[in-house]
Amino acid sequence: DGVTEVLAHRSDNLRDKFIEIPCSEDYDSHRRFEGCTPRKCGRGVTDAVITREEAERIRRIAERGLSLGGSDGGASILDLHSGALSLGKHFVNLYRYFGDKVQDIFTEEDFALYRDVRQRIQQRIAQVFGISSSAMYLTKPTFFSRMNSTGAKTTHDEYWHPHVDKVTYGSFDYTSLLYLSDYSEDFGGGRFVFMDADSNKTVEPRAGRVSFFTSGSENLHRVEKVQWGTRFAITISFTCDPEHGIGDPVLG
Repeated sequence: DGVTEVLAHRSDNLRDKFIEIPCSEDYDSHRRFEGCTPRKCGRGVTDAVITREEAERIRRIAERGLSLGGSDGGASILDLHSGALSLGKHFVNLYRYFGDKVQDIFTEEDFALYRDVRQRIQQRIAQVFGISSSAMYLTKPTFFSRMNSTGAKTTHDEYWHPHVDKVTYGSFDYTSLLYLSDYSEDFGGGRFVFMDADSNKTVEPRAGRVSFFTSGSENLHRVEKVQWGTRFAITISFTCDPEHGIGDPVLG
């Protein structure tokens, strides 16, 4: 992999770390939204937006939801917005498949916490990039991921390939990840890697840590394969295009 620098060690407690990088041309092929479309690009890491205790509560939501299904391979997905849940080699709609049982698994408090955490992350991104929080919209896919060292059974399990979010999902303008478990304590491998021309920059997950970045080619990235243990995170994505906006998930 060449030279690797660690942007954020698990042991760091970062208030705010931000690195500005030149924007790619990816945004030019999409409609621009004044006051939101990135003019300043970069990547940030903060441990000061979500507490570890809140991250543990959010992880329990993921664990309860994923206990209903789970992939045969190493990566399982739970999307509370669309209801998508990994089950074996496929996905099912959690709300349709389990119906009223969903009420026994999640509570209104779970969804309120999820909403609150999403809003705080949205506000921090807006603040750092100098845009208006109200000009950003939650977009899909926004989902929980659970990764372990089980071999891949389908292409969905192959989470380690380098990719660009704006290219993969045209709607993304800002991507964030909230980590729900600790690197080297809960799992090995599984670090987040920004792949730059001169070197790789890694973020070591830590429960409550938020990593966020503009979604264009300036932030080509991948996740290392998980070697042992279980890594939980939630990807929360934002668009500047109201047509691609989605609402917060609601129970029932």
